[in-house]
Amino acid sequence: MMPTGSLLDTHLTNLAAALVPYRRCERQLARWGADLAHRLAAGGRLLVAGNGGSAAEAQHLTAELVGKLRDDRQPLSAIALHAETSALTAIANDYGYTDVYARQVRAHGRPGDILLLLSTSGTSQNLIAAARAAHDVGVTTWALTGAAPNPLADACDDVLAVASPDTQVVQELHLVTSHLLCEYLEQELPAALAAGADPVAVHPVPGGPAPVRTGVEVVLDGGTGQQVDA
Repeated sequence: MMPTGSLLDTHLTNLAAALVPYRRCERQLARWGADLAHRLAAGGRLLVAGNGGSAAEAQHLTAELVGKLRDDRQPLSAIALHAETSALTAIANDYGYTDVYARQVRAHGRPGDILLLLSTSGTSQNLIAAARAAHDVGVTTWALTGAAPNPLADACDDVLAVASPDTQVVQELHLVTSHLLCEYLEQELPAALAAGADPVAVHPVPGGPAPVRTGVEVVLDGGTGQQVDA
């Protein structure tokens, strides 16, 4: 018979072991939070996706951004792609499950946006396909994974990899990462909003969607074909 408390002790031992290398992620978390604050303050959006428990983690993050973590602030644009159930099931039915996120990225992603993909294994084919689609349309890709190297980490621009072989521990530290990402974002947000006059840099991608125009477009007809952007 297994001794009382051994499951708890084993779990906490595995978590404690993963916390030691995780502490080295502080600078990366601060950098991600600041980058995300400036992009969202300037009108960009965060797209997130995952499978199973990672989908729940991803949706937890979007809830914190659209709502709030601690203090009241303006809502920030964040979309959990797996929560679009009708689109997801239609795409899976018509194109296959590998494309359920890639097609949504092509629909919603714009240069200046960030796609954050969560996977404990780093091998989910639908997330790898989404990362490739994001590169095609000029969206920056970040990954939260388990131990690296792994295929998803290789497919993304940046990765925070939790150094643990235990799936539960990886998911728990992904949740910690989401909370800290929001903390660092909210710390940087006032400065990002103050700098809001500088728009997100938009670079057209060959074969990708046209950049979204900002402001109000007034077309002066009268046969001149002239237009003024306000």
